[in-house]
Amino acid sequence: MSKMRAVQVSRPGGPFEIVEREIPDPGAGAVRIKVQACGICHSDSLTKEGHFPGLSYPRVPGHEVVGIVDAVGAGVAGWTPGQRAGLGWNGGYCGYCGNCRRGQFFACQTATYITGVTTDGGYADYTIARAEALARVPEELSAVEAAPLMCAGITTFNCLRNSGARAGDLVAVLGLGGLGHLGVQFASKMGFKTVAIARGPDKEPLANSLGAWRYIDSRAQDPAAELQKLGGAKVILATVTAGDAMGAVLGGLGIHGTLMVIGAAMSLELSPAGLIGGSHAIKGWYSGTSIDSEDTLSFSALAGVRSMNEVLPLEQVAEGYERMLSGKARFRVVLSTGN
Repeated sequence: MSKMRAVQVSRPGGPFEIVEREIPDPGAGAVRIKVQACGICHSDSLTKEGHFPGLSYPRVPGHEVVGIVDAVGAGVAGWTPGQRAGLGWNGGYCGYCGNCRRGQFFACQTATYITGVTTDGGYADYTIARAEALARVPEELSAVEAAPLMCAGITTFNCLRNSGARAGDLVAVLGLGGLGHLGVQFASKMGFKTVAIARGPDKEPLANSLGAWRYIDSRAQDPAAELQKLGGAKVILATVTAGDAMGAVLGGLGIHGTLMVIGAAMSLELSPAGLIGGSHAIKGWYSGTSIDSEDTLSFSALAGVRSMNEVLPLEQVAEGYERMLSGKARFRVVLSTGN
């Protein structure tokens, strides 16, 4: 078989097109992945709508990829056909820019390898990946279970473990969507006193089932005041994309507390006096590199963290994308290729 299905976008804002392509061969330093599952992430809109600078089309989106290595290019060590592999947002790095030379591979200044953005991603039967971008997938996780962990999972897990919080600290998770429902699970399994914050009383049973110690309904209560009643948060993990919601919880930080921002809000209003008075910090967090993905997958398999997914065949990509974009998905959408 020399042909494969691929879902491409041919122009900014254009529709998804299911096309037939030649199955690509991996070049030096790369492998070919037979894709089994690929999550649909909000960041896929950067490719779909053309919001990322310098994009070239047509492009296959998708950066929550899990499958089987089925061909290996020259010079690749450590990977052989038949191994399970995951591929995330970070699709590799140049190795020679200043940030790479300092070991900050996630901040590679050339931005050459961004899966599904600058290179073709996982909305296809096969994709090509740089060897340094691959993560090993534990047998305990199915392809569908593992796929969302390659972006939503690594972002929340890696952010929390680098937040400065220690077991027993009060950690709040703002939002119970695609990121937040994973954030609550990771925070609970890491031993934090986990507080979930969302809108409406109907979210409380979900928060409790995910491991939350307390739930705050931000419609009925002042979340900052409620967090202060609990002693103030060491960390607030902001998974929402609304700057006003982030601003409303800032006052809930304890002394030396940090607001960790992973939701891409367009703006954030804050009180400098409040930051100074509590010695508070606001920090953004990028997902991570392949070893961080591997750690995320391993921890999830060990601790029982699982994404709640809606699974659709590759042919229903447009429907899945709209469910993700509208916020109706509960909670991640995953495309299954059937491979």
